[in-house]
Amino acid sequence: MTPENLREKVTACWMGKAIGGTLGMRFEGMDGPFDLTFYDPVLTEALANDDLDLQVVWAVALASEASPRVDRHRLAQAWRDHVPFPFNEYAYGRRNMEYGLPPPQTGRFDNWYAHGMGAAIRTELWACLAPGNPRQAAAYAYEDACVDHAGEGVWAAVFHAALEAAAFIESDRDALLDTALEFLPTESRVRKAIEATRRWWPEHRDAMLVRSLILEHYEHGDFTDVVQNLAFTVLGWLDGDGDFGRAICTAVNCGKDTDCTGATVGALMGILDPGCIDERWKQPIGDALVISPAIFDLDAPPTIGAFTDLVLSLRDRLPGDALEIPQVLPRGAPRPGAAPIHVPALVWPASLDDHPVSPDDAEKVNWPGHWIMDERIRDGLMMRFEICAVGAVRIITCTPGCVRAWLDGELVIDRPEPGPMNPSPHRVDINDLYVDVELTAEVCQLSVAVQVDAPLDPELIVIVADAKSKLHLPWALAVANDAS
Repeated sequence: MTPENLREKVTACWMGKAIGGTLGMRFEGMDGPFDLTFYDPVLTEALANDDLDLQVVWAVALASEASPRVDRHRLAQAWRDHVPFPFNEYAYGRRNMEYGLPPPQTGRFDNWYAHGMGAAIRTELWACLAPGNPRQAAAYAYEDACVDHAGEGVWAAVFHAALEAAAFIESDRDALLDTALEFLPTESRVRKAIEATRRWWPEHRDAMLVRSLILEHYEHGDFTDVVQNLAFTVLGWLDGDGDFGRAICTAVNCGKDTDCTGATVGALMGILDPGCIDERWKQPIGDALVISPAIFDLDAPPTIGAFTDLVLSLRDRLPGDALEIPQVLPRGAPRPGAAPIHVPALVWPASLDDHPVSPDDAEKVNWPGHWIMDERIRDGLMMRFEICAVGAVRIITCTPGCVRAWLDGELVIDRPEPGPMNPSPHRVDINDLYVDVELTAEVCQLSVAVQVDAPLDPELIVIVADAKSKLHLPWALAVANDAS
């Protein structure tokens, strides 16, 4: 691979990323299927997308160092320095940094979204920094992913990075999939979904039929879940068969996390064959590198071409020593003794119709995190928390079951029937488990009655976030475990 060929592939990677992300952005979070064949609507520039934003942040932050090195702690610092996004696992990772946790515990602890797409979508940088070296790219991806993911969320990033790095020197689809899947354990659900998609495609040769099989076996209530979305990404690539437009449209037409699936397929196609990106896809969005205005204190390159130059320069400055992929931690609810914080509460058996007045024998509990898993919830449980915050806040009481909540005795949340669970302060539009309030007292009482019948998981997540930024207020409910 000549320097000219490498630059061409890296440039096409970012162009494909911008095109696919722009195509899918409008349909993000929708179930689909769709029937897109081109941008809808046709735009005059690319749309800002965290898929690309975060990779620009990492590249610029690393390039600013005298001796750059891909390291989870440096990447975690870049979150604090430049990224205010309140999205799903991003916000959980940031909150866990506030609790003093280091990576990979920032990705694992108390993180319901640890299996989200947030790391899988930012792997092209690692492939471009290790072109033709899937093991190095996968190790880079681990360093990144473990900051805000665990389990399948990390494996998804490892898979994408290995696939994309290998695509710089290999074009055979089966060989590429074999290479990338080798990095995943046999029990990984991401691996199983990709292997199933790979089997179903030659059997049916019908993208929407294979999509239905993917959903039948792997659909998840969180539209950002990596298992279903990586299967859609692979499906788009297989159906495209070298046709850039068909590949990205198939991925987006499957629905769910459409900007991410379209962007990833577009980037992969660009690496494999820069010439496959037809001018009709480039012309509407141009060469500008469009970054979210929320990203702060970052001197980003103005164009995709300039960003390519920065990435290639950074590649030449990275140390050549090989990194390894450490043990990937599973996602899990917090366990006593393993939490840096606890959330104090009074609890007692109660139905949703009971008044939130604590009996004399109410039990004092220190929950090891905000993600509460307790079998007593099945019979009905009342919990009372103290909120220590002043100003405009968003309170979320998220459960798959029934819930009512009172703030200083006033009913503020009422869902008497089971429903969706999506515990992110910026995604409350899909459920009714939140309230925005202006707190004037330094301490308020939040009482929550919850009941979750089988077969749903007996869980409740309680969050207090800033109503404007939607970022978690880490210490509004929690107390440090080393506090007296």
